[in-house]
Amino acid sequence: MTTIHDPNLRGFASDNYSGIHPEVLAAIAAANEGHQVAYGEDDYTGRLQQVFARHFGEGAEAFPVFNGTGANVVGLQSMLPRWGAVIAASTAHINVDEGGAPERVGGIKILGVPTDDGKLTPELIDREAWGWGDEHRAQPLVVSITQSTELGTLYSVDEVRAIAEHAHGLGMHLHMDGARISNAAASLGLPLRAFTRDAGVDVLSFGGTKNGAMLGEAIVVLNPEASTGLTYLRKLDMQLASKMRFVSAQLVALLEGDLWLRNASHSNAMAQRLRAGIEAGIAAGSIHGVEFTQRTQANGVFATLPDGVADRLRTSFRFYDWDAAKNEVRWMCSFDTSENDIDAFLAAIARETSAA
Repeated sequence: MTTIHDPNLRGFASDNYSGIHPEVLAAIAAANEGHQVAYGEDDYTGRLQQVFARHFGEGAEAFPVFNGTGANVVGLQSMLPRWGAVIAASTAHINVDEGGAPERVGGIKILGVPTDDGKLTPELIDREAWGWGDEHRAQPLVVSITQSTELGTLYSVDEVRAIAEHAHGLGMHLHMDGARISNAAASLGLPLRAFTRDAGVDVLSFGGTKNGAMLGEAIVVLNPEASTGLTYLRKLDMQLASKMRFVSAQLVALLEGDLWLRNASHSNAMAQRLRAGIEAGIAAGSIHGVEFTQRTQANGVFATLPDGVADRLRTSFRFYDWDAAKNEVRWMCSFDTSENDIDAFLAAIARETSAA
């Protein structure tokens, strides 16, 4: 088959737009020789358990799945009885970007809490942490946080630990959606376990797709007492890969060495380059009317633009509105975003905002 898309087309809509990192693609090819036992009894899934143990400590158990929604839904199901509910930020992916899958597939009630920066605190959790024993209320039994958040912000180790201690003190468990966990670790300069298992996270959704994989995430059980039934739930929810070796091989390729960190560090650096370029343009008077709405701590930049500018920019660079009513947009950088991509985008921003 010949290439049917324009490989020179670049955008800032999502880190899902990028291709597969060559080292991950090579790992898939390497895993393709001969036969391997299906449904997770293959050598690559066995190796993956060792790799996750090195990153998260002995006893951590990984369950590869197809995608992030699957990881979140199945992982949360394993933490809850039928009457359980999850407290999450109102901007959380499980609340707004999974098509109702937690509710419709998982049977899980989401108790959303508004936040300014996508982050929960013990005080914000307490807005929904009530009603235990009330048969008329879904029982809040899990807190879910996202690292890095949907708004590109980060939890510090102390912030995660404070949430974990508060949740555990109330008899709840802590889940972390780590779709961009590698970007968080790269920005914080910390090993993965420092702000997960060591800080009190019980179950983690570990993301690979946004960091150079073709597809594939993993549910990582860090506290066995917080999760049950994953062996059955993964199949029940259509997230059990028969040829699991190809999912596991990708995650092994990312995590066995430092590829996960190299990719995430690069995408973070490109986001910082974009923000710094805009700030310099504003100071020099070449960029007009752009205001940042969130801190740039991972690989996303959030900003507002003058009327009409977003649509004109999108004729050359694809990206999404975050809040169209406010002219707020989101620009995401990927492992393969180049300095030339950033510089070309900055030139377009300068041109269009000056015209506005």
